[in-house]
Amino acid sequence: MNDRTPNVLFYFVDNLGYGELGCYGGGELRGAATARIDAFAQEGMRLTNFAPEAQCTPSRSALMTGRHAIRSGTHSVTYSAPIGIVAWERTMGDILSDAGYTSAVYGKWHIGNQPGTWPTDHGFDEFYGPPGTYDEVMWEHDPWYVPERDGVGYLLESCKDETPREVKRLTHETKRELGREIVDRSKRFISDAVSAEKPFFVHLNHPLLHAPCEPSAEFDGRSGNGRWADCLLELDGHFGELLDHLESEGVADNTVVVLFGDNGNEDILTDRGTGGYWEGSYFAGMEASLRTPFIVRYPGVVPAGRSSNEVVHITDVFTTLVGWAGCDLPSDRVIDGVDQRAFFEGTSEESARDGFMFWNGDVLYGVKWHHFKMALVDQKYFWDAPVPRAFPRLINLLVDPKEREPYNQDFGHSWTMRHFAQILNEFEQSVAREPLIPMGAPLNHIPGEDG
Repeated sequence: MNDRTPNVLFYFVDNLGYGELGCYGGGELRGAATARIDAFAQEGMRLTNFAPEAQCTPSRSALMTGRHAIRSGTHSVTYSAPIGIVAWERTMGDILSDAGYTSAVYGKWHIGNQPGTWPTDHGFDEFYGPPGTYDEVMWEHDPWYVPERDGVGYLLESCKDETPREVKRLTHETKRELGREIVDRSKRFISDAVSAEKPFFVHLNHPLLHAPCEPSAEFDGRSGNGRWADCLLELDGHFGELLDHLESEGVADNTVVVLFGDNGNEDILTDRGTGGYWEGSYFAGMEASLRTPFIVRYPGVVPAGRSSNEVVHITDVFTTLVGWAGCDLPSDRVIDGVDQRAFFEGTSEESARDGFMFWNGDVLYGVKWHHFKMALVDQKYFWDAPVPRAFPRLINLLVDPKEREPYNQDFGHSWTMRHFAQILNEFEQSVAREPLIPMGAPLNHIPGEDG
């Protein structure tokens, strides 16, 4: 195991479909080569079975806390109601801050929009971005929208323990240039941390590929294949720029860089993404909702050139990074993430987990175990109506990757039910020990206590 104190850079991509990047079968087939990301994939480990949660808010919550969002009252995207993780939750920002890291969140936060729930209330030194989702930029072109009556979205900014201040309106134009802004802010933050000789954690939430996908002026027209392909080129270019900055600052060899998505591909028609090999979209139960690209590079610790189809869940990122940073996990709560250091470092060829439960909002959609899946709800795309199943559907993803068959005619696979049942039972036992936090719980709520 590694005993260094690493820097950390997350390149967290909004609505990154499994089939968008060249190293996952996209790239030129999507209109633009992703040369920098593809080269990066050869420098570290690439996962083909990395599972986010189905929506933006729960994925971000799970990443920050190492806990399924259903536990934290953050299981669903909301568009107007006050939301947020309660003060009791311990984020990666809280833990790394206590360990002496300087840390920042740039781009969409989406797990808190009220006092006490901001990134700078949870350990981060800086925050710049929108509190919620990018749908708000579409308001300005809606003929029935009246800003004075219906509200206005803003990009916010704050430092630790400050109330965020409104910097500028969130519009099509400000979203177009937000990627450029947060890359520049990240580079400045990294340089300042290096000068101060402090370890850093930068959580960069890129606004692409979330609709509306509009390239910045710098990349507009560069692909020759339309604005969506221009956006893919921009995503790749910005990532390469950050890698170059780590090199120029002399910290690339001691920085954990992770590129991954928050959920499956976009399903808005004008900016529709692709799950590539897998069917479906975000906000659903098919594999395209349960897999997104994930690449980690940590020179000298994570061997280069590896790929694996072993199961890794987004909660595991929390546990693994906390371990690499030399910090202890919170011992007073349920942590769903498992430590994947041995797997990533190559001392084990197997993941530390064999399955997970998956929800869409607060509805349990099913359970995965290795390459088998038990579906409790059928829903292929975001726009499709969910159909609860009277009896679980068992899917062998090696022989039915498109999830077309209602029942495996040859084998049935009913023996897998004992493994699914074990995962379900372990979760139920954990809920008996620590009740779920309800959505909309007050800031001072503590599971199992009044407040």
